[in-house]
Amino acid sequence: MMRIVLGIEYDGSGFYGWQWQTHHRNIQQTLEEALSKIAQHKITVQCAGRTDTGVHALEQIVHFDTTALRDLQAWHRGTNTHLPPDVRVIWAQEAIGDFHARYRAIARYYRYTILNRTTPSALMRGRSTWCALPLDAHKMHEAAQILVGHHDFTSFRAQGCQSKSPCRRMYFIDVERIGEQVIIDLSANAFLHHMVRNIAGVLIAIGTGKQPVNWTQELLEVKNRRLGGVTAPPDGLHLAGVYYPKQYGLIKNPIFNKLPTDAQRFD
Repeated sequence: MMRIVLGIEYDGSGFYGWQWQTHHRNIQQTLEEALSKIAQHKITVQCAGRTDTGVHALEQIVHFDTTALRDLQAWHRGTNTHLPPDVRVIWAQEAIGDFHARYRAIARYYRYTILNRTTPSALMRGRSTWCALPLDAHKMHEAAQILVGHHDFTSFRAQGCQSKSPCRRMYFIDVERIGEQVIIDLSANAFLHHMVRNIAGVLIAIGTGKQPVNWTQELLEVKNRRLGGVTAPPDGLHLAGVYYPKQYGLIKNPIFNKLPTDAQRFD
C-alpha cells in the first residue's frame, strides 16, 4: 500500500462544496472518480479542510492510499485528463512517514479577495466579492490585528458550527490594497465554520466606515454571533495553502515564513 499526496486547485463556483453529496456536484466525488480511473480501483481521498459551496482553492492538500503502482506523472497529468476544467492536480508526491492531510496540518492559509470599484467585473465574477463603496484598507488592517493570537471566536463562527471549542489561534491577518482589489490574507491553526467569511464581513463594515475600528475588539469580548454583522459572500474566499512540519517534505508557501516558531498542530 502506498500513500500519495496531491496539491489541488479548483474554482468552486460550479460546486456545492468539497464533501460528497448524492444529488449535487462536489469536488471530492469529481476527484475520486478521476483518480479511480488511473488506479483502476476505488480511491477515497482525505483533504486538509473541507470548503463550502462557491469557495475556491489555490492549493488544497489531499492524500489517498492505493495498491496501484503508478509513477507520479500518472497521478498528476494523467488524473487531469479525467478532470473537468475547473479542477486541477498541480503536483503529486509520495507521502513521507505518518503524513495525513488533515491531522498533520499545523496551519491553514486563506485569502479573501474584494473587488473595490463602482462597477462589478465580468471577468472576476464568482472569483472575488464586489464592494462598490470605498474601502479603507489601512483601517481594516488595523482592526484585524486584534484578532491575532489565541481567542474565543464565538462572534465569528456560524450559529450551526459543530466544533467543540470556539477557540482558535490566529497566526497572522494582513489587509492590503492592490489597485482595485483589497486582499485579506489570514492564517490560523484551524478555522471555525464561516469564520473567514464572518471576519471579512466585519472588516468590510469597518472599511466602509459603517463600524469603528475597535468593533473587532468589541465582538471578541461580547462572544455573540448575532451581533457580528453579515457573513461575506463565498465568491472571494480561497483556501490558499496548508502548512505541515518539515519532515513531511511538502512544498512550502513563502507566506508561512510569518508563522511563529511555536506554531503547533491543532487537536
